[in-house]
Amino acid sequence: MGSNKVIGAKIRSIREAKQLSVEEVAGRSGLSVEQISRIEGDVDFPSLAPLIKIARVLGVRLGTFLDDQAELGPVVYRKKDATEDNSISFSNNATVAHKHMEYHSLSQDKSGRHMEPFLIDIAPSTDTGFILSTHEGEEFIYVLEGLVEINYGKKAYLLEEGDSIYYDSIIAHHVHAGNGSPARILGIVYTPY
Repeated sequence: MGSNKVIGAKIRSIREAKQLSVEEVAGRSGLSVEQISRIEGDVDFPSLAPLIKIARVLGVRLGTFLDDQAELGPVVYRKKDATEDNSISFSNNATVAHKHMEYHSLSQDKSGRHMEPFLIDIAPSTDTGFILSTHEGEEFIYVLEGLVEINYGKKAYLLEEGDSIYYDSIIAHHVHAGNGSPARILGIVYTPY
């Protein structure tokens, strides 16, 4: 997969192929022109919510931005093959380039997929002013290491190693380390196409 630079280039390429301007994508997605330009220019590390909105406007799956190959059969992810080069970092706010989660795609080679499974490393943060996001679909999170806090609507859930949560992504939510220490989760995002 390489890096976040692949995502910006893919978005720009698809947008141009569909003969859409940045302004049109911004208007249809509810994002600002500046946000779209910064994502395409690899200035910002967007969260999943803006990427899902852009994918909907462009008429593609979220996975289109993450795909490397078009494997129709099963895809096997081997721990020994995990490298920094096949991870993506997203921020908790698409207008600020602050990385707090690093996503390791477990399915980037699978074409036509409807789920996005990730191993996600969550950096500790002292921030308390989290920006909650919303998008179509569902998410499943299983805590592998550490303590994770999920703000969901008006509630907060603390999950320990071995705990899981499954929720509708249309409700405002945010995932972060729960005790100022790093955490690791298995996250699966489903977005209807």
